[in-house]
Amino acid sequence: MAARRLDRRTFLRASGVAMALPLLETMSLANAPAPRPPARMVNIGATLGLYADSWFPKTAGADYGPSEYLALIDAYRDRYTLFSGLGHANQSGRQAHNSEITWLTSAEHPGLDGFQNTVSLDQAAANHLGYVTRFPSIVLGTNTPQSQSYTVSGVMVPAETSPAALFTKLFLQGNPEEVQRETQRLNDGGSILDHLQAQTASLRRQASAADRHKLDAYYDAVRTAEQDLVAVRAWLDRPKPVVSAEPPQDLQDPADLIGRLKLLFGLIPLILETDSSRVVSVMIQDHGAVPTIAGVSGEHHGLSHHGQDASKIEQLRKIETEIVKQFGTLLAHLDRRDDNGASLLDSTSVLLGSNLGNANSHSSRHLPILVAGGPFSHGQHIVHAGEQDAPLSNLFLTLLVAMGLEIDAFGHSTSALVWA
Repeated sequence: MAARRLDRRTFLRASGVAMALPLLETMSLANAPAPRPPARMVNIGATLGLYADSWFPKTAGADYGPSEYLALIDAYRDRYTLFSGLGHANQSGRQAHNSEITWLTSAEHPGLDGFQNTVSLDQAAANHLGYVTRFPSIVLGTNTPQSQSYTVSGVMVPAETSPAALFTKLFLQGNPEEVQRETQRLNDGGSILDHLQAQTASLRRQASAADRHKLDAYYDAVRTAEQDLVAVRAWLDRPKPVVSAEPPQDLQDPADLIGRLKLLFGLIPLILETDSSRVVSVMIQDHGAVPTIAGVSGEHHGLSHHGQDASKIEQLRKIETEIVKQFGTLLAHLDRRDDNGASLLDSTSVLLGSNLGNANSHSSRHLPILVAGGPFSHGQHIVHAGEQDAPLSNLFLTLLVAMGLEIDAFGHSTSALVWA
């Protein structure tokens, strides 16, 4: 006789008291709600800015007319919100482009004597999540290992620039010899940390109060690294996810900015849907070359400093048009990916913006900022009107709370940015 399926709403009744049965194997799970997708975050920084006249709409609210660039992604306008009048205070630094290292942190006066960067938006989220995924965060760059991601200690997290290497790290298991080498590398790292801990304990007994404070901070860093090694070892024993996508081939030509960006953006949906990481950041960098885009004959950096030259602005718009198109393709891919009955975009907060509001003058005011997806109400152009920008950190605080952090401040925030 076949086993009868029970409905969990079946009750035990005795003496007029009703008590729900516990969940048993024979009970039907047909009516059980689908598991809630985890919160995810993607941050994309265009370090050479976005030409303001082609980016910002002329009007605010939900009925804004799309600008030249936004018209390219207007099919998704109900999935994103545009912000005007946001920025970080005191971003003048030693060099004109130093603001790119503080775009995700809000630390003031980057590069000046005594400057110490603070934790970036993505690393704050990654620290909160930890090794719930194989990689707490993935940091990508279109050209060099430089990134906009910084640890709690203010140390830059190097960017991965090779889509092929990243795909291998994410999805290719490796042969037994390679796995053994990686295991040995981790074991060697643990041995070094054990030695450093012993040295620190010995030094602490002889150190002054000020030095003990420094050693304690150092010891905390060593302990964190030790915990990370344990977590990495655990993931090493688990099989990597299997995907049907073909491994990407790296592009060697640094002039192919758009081709490189397309490869990196193409990996983001794979990273998120396989839960390889829930935090991804991409830095769109200066490639020091003439981009291979029809009608462009100048370097991207030089064109961003156009001096109001109409021909340079026209070429700059061609480059940025292609960047925005790639962003639109990323939104489309995230929107199409199924995530427990919803789209991947529904659970992923996507930040697009720049550290420069006017690259021509290196101004870090009135930054171009867009947030797509996630648990937010979208479809508007939110404008902060005032002589001073509203803190971009207010938006960062909102994004972090959406990632599950129970915090009431981040960077130079004054309060969470709320919109409806």
